[in-house]
Amino acid sequence: MYTPFIIIAAGFIILLSGFVTVRQGYVAVVTIFGKYRRVMGPGLNFKIPLFEVIYRRISIQNRSVELEFQAVTQDQANVYFKAMVLYSVINQDEETIKNVAFKFIDERNLMQALIRTIEGTIRSYVATKKQAEILSLRTEIVLEVKKHLDQTLEQWGYHLIDLQLNDITFDKEILTSMAKVVASNNLKAAAENEGQALLITKTKAAEAEGNAIKISASAERDAATMRGQGIALFREEMAKGMALAAKEMTDANLDSSFLLFSMWTEAIKHFAETGKGNVIFLDGSTEGMQKTIQQMMGVMKMSDEARK
Repeated sequence: MYTPFIIIAAGFIILLSGFVTVRQGYVAVVTIFGKYRRVMGPGLNFKIPLFEVIYRRISIQNRSVELEFQAVTQDQANVYFKAMVLYSVINQDEETIKNVAFKFIDERNLMQALIRTIEGTIRSYVATKKQAEILSLRTEIVLEVKKHLDQTLEQWGYHLIDLQLNDITFDKEILTSMAKVVASNNLKAAAENEGQALLITKTKAAEAEGNAIKISASAERDAATMRGQGIALFREEMAKGMALAAKEMTDANLDSSFLLFSMWTEAIKHFAETGKGNVIFLDGSTEGMQKTIQQMMGVMKMSDEARK
């Protein structure tokens, strides 16, 4: 009595089981009797109930994995790497999805092959380099891995987007020795810079001192020249004044000795006014005055003869 209803309900349930939802960012690989059938895209899909089976859901989004491994350099130094690998399915083409679905049994085997391939490539490259070169070859190591890995991953249906070497370290003893080398190089550079600065300072000081000496010598030379010229002018004017005074006294029928006597008294007055307490010894006797006047008259007579 209920058999038709049971059959209809069972058929309805079987029909509903044919509707399958695939999340965004995924595709589903469908097989029938164990053989590849087709690929389902994101959204609502329908499969033949009881016959078509979803073999595997594959993510087409970017995926990342972190690696930690060790390598040995050419000079037998241990290098420890920490890396991050970013990869994804190349595209959503049917052949690509088939490679991704059937090349490896499961995701764990894919990860194992991917990690070992990357580690092997880096170890082979590092083995040809010395420890002092490794830290400066970060970019070269990444390019070397990409060059060898892109073709292999393409056969698996994947593409290597990026490889980042986040940390490269050495054994503690090597790090300590490297730090000492860096410190000694810094000290050497500091000493060289200090020596260069001191040399420049002393050179500039010597140049400044030399320029100061040159300026001082030039100024002293100019001052001496000007002093000599001043003395010469003073003597010239004094001679002109004395000659003029003597001529006027001659024209006035006065004895020229009077002029000398006047100059003598003016000189004594000047000594007294400007001596500032200094003791000046003068022969104040009549004989001394006469002797001085005779000397001055002799000088004037020589000047007159020279002028004539």
